[in-house]
Amino acid sequence: MNPVLKNILAVVAGVIVGSMVNMGIVMISGSIIPPPEGGDITTMEGLKSTIHLFEPKHFIFPFLAHALGTLVGAFIAAKIAATRKMLMALLIGLFFLIGGTVNIAMLGGPMWFTALDIIVAYLPMAYLGYLLAKK
Repeated sequence: MNPVLKNILAVVAGVIVGSMVNMGIVMISGSIIPPPEGGDITTMEGLKSTIHLFEPKHFIFPFLAHALGTLVGAFIAAKIAATRKMLMALLIGLFFLIGGTVNIAMLGGPMWFTALDIIVAYLPMAYLGYLLAKK
């Protein structure tokens, strides 16, 4: 297979699988750590109006979803890529970083979570995914 095509497919596969992991974790989070009383987290508007009620425990699963989705997506991309495996993994991290930044801009949230999420959950996890795939 053409290496360029294989690299493109690697990134697409990484984005898809990483997004599935992210959504899977988000979907189960409410059953493990219930949302605040009276909060509607089923819509973006409801989540935005409820986020001020969130305690630190409510941010555990969103962080895990972002970090593990990026990690798995980067791992997949690096495993599949024909060349420039680290670049393909970091592209996954960049994709999820942009998505996370847009999400934070729309929802808001505490500064500590924003900083933790942006600094730790994306590019470092993408690099870790690359390292794990390299072994």
